[in-house]
Amino acid sequence: MSKKSPITCHVLDTSRGEPAKMLQIRLEKKTSTSSEEPDKNWVLVAVGETNEDGRCPNLLSAKSPEITEGLYRFTFNTGSYFRNFNKDTFYPYVQIIFEVTDTTQHYHVPLILSPYSYTTYRGS
Repeated sequence: MSKKSPITCHVLDTSRGEPAKMLQIRLEKKTSTSSEEPDKNWVLVAVGETNEDGRCPNLLSAKSPEITEGLYRFTFNTGSYFRNFNKDTFYPYVQIIFEVTDTTQHYHVPLILSPYSYTTYRGS
C-alpha cells in the first residue's frame, strides 16, 4: 500500500458548480527565509494536475523526499483552466503560501475558485 501524500489539495469551481478538473498545479519550497527577497529562492518540489474530483492526492509520491519544516507555495494555473471553458479570469494564477511546522501532520489546502474570486483554508 502506498503512503499518502503529506501535502494535498482540492479545487472547487463555484462558477461551474463542480470540481476543477485538469487544473495544473506546482508545489515549491522556500530555501531561504530572507524577508528582504520574498519571491526568491523557491525550488520545485512537484507538479501535478487535479483529477476528476478536483483533487491532487498523489502530488508527493512514494518516490518523493519526505517533507521538511518550512514555507511551501502552491501555484494554481487558473488562467489556463478558465481558458479551457472560454472564460476570462481576473486571476491567471493563484498562489497560496503555507507553513509546515510539524512534518508528522497532513497538510490539505482546499481552493474555492471562480473567475473573479477565490478563497482557501487549511483542510483536513
